[in-house]
Amino acid sequence: MVSKRWLSHRDIESQCLTLARKINLSGFKPDYVVGLTRGGLLPAVMLSHWFSVPMYTLKVTLRDGIEDDCDHNWWMAEHAFGHVSSDEPSVDDLMNARKNILIIDDINDSGATLDWIKQDWRNSCLPGDPAWDNEIWGHNVKFAVLVNNLSSTTSVDYAAMEINKAEQDEWIEFPWENWWSTATAE
Repeated sequence: MVSKRWLSHRDIESQCLTLARKINLSGFKPDYVVGLTRGGLLPAVMLSHWFSVPMYTLKVTLRDGIEDDCDHNWWMAEHAFGHVSSDEPSVDDLMNARKNILIIDDINDSGATLDWIKQDWRNSCLPGDPAWDNEIWGHNVKFAVLVNNLSSTTSVDYAAMEINKAEQDEWIEFPWENWWSTATAE
C-alpha cells in the first residue's frame, strides 16, 4: 500500500535552506542553477537567489513517456565540459572554462531524469571522453533534490530529505501539485 506525505510551502523553504547549507559546507559555488521543469523550478529560483547566480530551465518530461519533448540544452553541456573555441585547447584551458552547474529537481525518484541528462549531455559534447565520469559529474556539475529515493538507480550530490521506496512505498505530494485544494480566495 502506498502512503502519502504532503509537503507544505514552509517545508519547501526549510528544505531549500537545508540544501543551501549543505552546498555551502561542501565548498561548491555554482556559476548558475538549472531548474528541471516542473518540480525543480521553485527550488531552483530560491537557490539561485540564495547564491546570487542566474537560473536556467531544462525540460525533461520522462514521466509521461514523451522523451522527444525534452530539451537538449547542449550549451549547458559545453559549459560543463569547458568547451572552448580554439582548435586544440589545452587541459588548463578546458579546466578554467568549465562552469560549476547545480541542477535541481523536486525528487530523484527512479533516477531516470538524471540519467537522461547525463546521457544527453555526454552525447552532445565529446561523448567518449572519460572526463565526464572522472572530472565533471559530481565535481563541477552537481545534482540537488528536495527528496531523494535511496533505492533510485542514480545518486545525487545533495538531498534535503531521504526516503526509501524499496522499504516503504511513499508518494510525496509537493505544494505546487495540488495548491488549489488548500488555497482560499479573498
